Amino acid sequence: MIGLLQRVSASSVAIAGEDVGRIGRGLLVLVAVHRDDGERDADRLAERISGYRVFPDDSGRMNLSVADIGGGLLLVPQFTLAADTRKGTRASFTRAAAPEVGERLFQRVVERCRERLDVVETGRFGADMQVSLTNDGPVTFWLES
Repeated sequence: MIGLLQRVSASSVAIAGEDVGRIGRGLLVLVAVHRDDGERDADRLAERISGYRVFPDDSGRMNLSVADIGGGLLLVPQFTLAADTRKGTRASFTRAAAPEVGERLFQRVVERCRERLDVVETGRFGADMQVSLTNDGPVTFWLES
């Protein structure tokens, strides 16, 4: 699984002009599922997302997690992160999970994050979404499990 984690001062996701998820300070994470991923990968990604230290402490060092600061988490499914872009000028999605597997494992990440954090918002699997964010830093990390 892939989690493209971005530290944000605010982020939202809308579908057909209607907000379906919105957070203030916290993390926006775009999530992709590979075809060989399973429940252990989802559990590990959720653990890493909730505990990854990307927020500054009193000394300005990135030593605090989203849980430590009481921040929000916005999880957005994005299968295109699983694309193979090594050849040509068009992405191949053979490495991405089938939609039903991808949705099930995305929901597992959501559930595990909700066990650890107070504010967890989501996009909608398979929907055409508009994602807005103000990247704080900018700080962006590519996590894999």
